Parts: sequence; structure tokens; C-alpha cells
Amino acid sequence: MDINKWMNTKMVEISDKLEKSFEEFHINPEEGLNVTGRNGVYEVLEDILAMLFPGAFSRELIHDDDLKFYINDMMRHIVRKMIGQIRTVIMYHCPKHKDDCCDCDCNKHAEEQTKKIIERLPEIRSILLSDADAAVQGDPACHSKEEAILSYPGLSAVAIYRIAHVYYELEIPIIPRIMAEYAHSRTGIDIHPGAAIGHRFFIDHGTGVVIGETCRIGNNVKIYQGVTLGALSPFDKSGNPRKGQKRHPDIEDDVIIYANSTVLGGKTVIGKGAIIGGNTWITESVPPYAVVSSMNCRPSAIKINTKSKV
Repeated sequence: MDINKWMNTKMVEISDKLEKSFEEFHINPEEGLNVTGRNGVYEVLEDILAMLFPGAFSRELIHDDDLKFYINDMMRHIVRKMIGQIRTVIMYHCPKHKDDCCDCDCNKHAEEQTKKIIERLPEIRSILLSDADAAVQGDPACHSKEEAILSYPGLSAVAIYRIAHVYYELEIPIIPRIMAEYAHSRTGIDIHPGAAIGHRFFIDHGTGVVIGETCRIGNNVKIYQGVTLGALSPFDKSGNPRKGQKRHPDIEDDVIIYANSTVLGGKTVIGKGAIIGGNTWITESVPPYAVVSSMNCRPSAIKINTKSKV
């Protein structure tokens, strides 16, 4: 069958099948979810990053004399887009999830949520600068904050996470996950926006890192590529997802977790100053300043490093 005949017959059949499948599920802009797909969210996210670090993420050269105008102009541009996106996801979400509907004027609510996000931007930038400094202090191959901000995928993923986390805290649906998966697709680092991560957080190399929704990470924590901070079991005994439960571990201050280690469970706590060696599987809590490796990961064999200061 030549291509023209195929287009006039088989392609029509395929089109009909696809159209029929939309009856089962379809993201319909007419129902309110119109954020220009994922690309609209990406644009706002990239604009926020460009405003926070013009020298690294902006699309044009910004001189110091123009910085004040640039920030104000970008902020107004971001606010207009952000209000529209938040409004549309709220209008789409509420009719389908009436139990957690804000039950208020959607446009007014979107404006208030936008104000809260914008007001957090100086705090986000301050924390990200501490993350960049942690990269400089934690990696002998990194010589400056500029190098970390411009080139390190770990810092890029953390920057996007810190923005998405504010959306998550404000209970804005859909958008924070789009942001998180954008970072995941670009860096190979998967940080759920619900995770709570302290200051001076450094992911070295980064590819394959997974940090779950209910994970809690303290200050001055360093992790390497391939680390998973996950759920021991995402399902209950009936096979249903454990939604709304603490499923992921807590990592206290000053912890180092080396490459390809896995820490699982909502009751698992890695104590302050502990060092977790590479390729280690952990499903039980580890005491402060312990040194754990794949050779001694049983609790009775764990060494305590009383001199450990990360």
C-alpha cells in the first residue's frame, strides 16, 4: 500500500481510535487546564531562575546599571504569567477534588498565592547561595560559586526544587510536579517538591539521585550520584498507595551519603554527622556520627566516628 492510500485509509482509522480514547481521559483546555501545556510552566520557571541569577540563567547580558530595571521588569512579567497559571490549575482542580477545594474566588486566590511566592524569592536566592557555597567547600574540583551555579547539574536541580517546594507548600496543584520533572529530565536528579531540605545542600555529580516526597533533610548534607532516599514500601497490605503517610527517611545535619546507596522507610533516621558508604542498603535508623558501609550495615556492626565533623 503506497503512502497516499495508507493516509486515506489506515491513518483515518488510527485517528478515529485516538479520538475515541479521549472519551476515557482528556486534558481539556475548555475545562480550565490551559497553562500552554508544560512549556508555559517551564517559561515561568526559567524566568524566575533568570531573575534570581541573571549572570547564569538570563538570555541576555545584564549590566549592573540595568540590574534594578531588569529585576522589576522580569518580576512584573512573571507575576502576570504566574497568576494565570495558578488560576487555571485551581479552576481545573477544584471541581475534580471538592474535598480540598479552596472554596473562594479563584482569581483572587491566585493573586494571593502569587504574592506569597514572589515574596519568598529573596529567601530562595539566599538559600541557593548557601548551596553554591557548599559545592565550593565540598568539592575540590569546584573553584567558585560562579562555576557551581553555571555548570553543576546538582545545583540546577536544587534551584528548581526550591522554587517548586514553595508552590507545594502553598498547595498549588500540578505545577510543582511539572517543575520537578523538568529538573529530572534535564539533570537525571529526581527531587519531589514535597521534600523538606535544609541549607547548604550539595548533590555531587548527581545523576540517578531520587529524593521522595516525605523525606526530611537537615543542613549541610552532601549526597553523591545514584543515592535513593525512598519508601520502604509505597503500598499498604491491601495494595493501595500509602498517600498522606510518612514514607521516606529523615537525614539529620552534617550527613554524607556516598554513591549508589539506598536509604528507605518513613521511620528511618540517619543521625547527625553520620557517613554512609557507597552501595549500602539501609532500612533501619543509624546513630549520630556512625560510619556505615556495605560491609558493616547491620546495626550491631556499625562503627561510631566520634571525630566526624562534616
